Amino acid sequence: MVRYQVLIEYVGTNFRGWQIQKKGLTVQGLIQKKISNLLKKKIILYGSGRTDTGVHAIEQSAHFDCDNKILDLTKFLKSMNYFLNDKGVAIIHIKKRSLKFHSRFSAKQRIYKYIIFNQISAPVIEKKRGWHVRKPLDIKLIKKGAAKLMGTNDYSTFRSSSCHAKSPIRTIKSIKIKSIKNKIEIVFKSQSFLQQQVRSMVGCLKYLGEKKWDLKTFDKNFKQKKRALCAPPAPPEGLYLFKVVY
Repeated sequence: MVRYQVLIEYVGTNFRGWQIQKKGLTVQGLIQKKISNLLKKKIILYGSGRTDTGVHAIEQSAHFDCDNKILDLTKFLKSMNYFLNDKGVAIIHIKKRSLKFHSRFSAKQRIYKYIIFNQISAPVIEKKRGWHVRKPLDIKLIKKGAAKLMGTNDYSTFRSSSCHAKSPIRTIKSIKIKSIKNKIEIVFKSQSFLQQQVRSMVGCLKYLGEKKWDLKTFDKNFKQKKRALCAPPAPPEGLYLFKVVY
């Protein structure tokens, strides 16, 4: 048995998320089918984690096992991308790994990036590559709110009602925010996140930035640990799985 790790880039717009479902096109389902066809044997692809409908990935990580060694990885990569690229998916790297490696359970850190276009006009070239917010956002306030989200906390306020995680406790190692012209980038780092946690936090930071909430209300709603107090989650088109660190 030989194990391979693949790094994957994809535009999530036309997919019903990463994980295979009974209905609809998914990233995992598409890649798994193409690898199985290429190797002429059914394989199972394991991802580092799920991404929701419409969420993109700059570097998703996954692995699969096959009976025999792939003799020419470059040829395999080219063949895969021939079938995937027109679907908005690319395998950007493949390498052999130890059987102890697991794309999900071996991950030490996951990095997500959220992009906001804070401008009057809707983006055209980068349409559906970020959240278009017309009302001016106060970056200083957003940074103060983000500082309150870091560390080890109960993130129940930001947890989707359909989340199956055993515990709402997570540790956010860092949140970095930068604004270049009208583009705001928020980068979150943690070993793992709850379902919809990042989008929910961004939705609350947006409420803070446009001054629908003050800092006291933001902090209070976070500490109440009630999903009903969360602002509407940010839309999926602004979220990117940026990198998985092992």
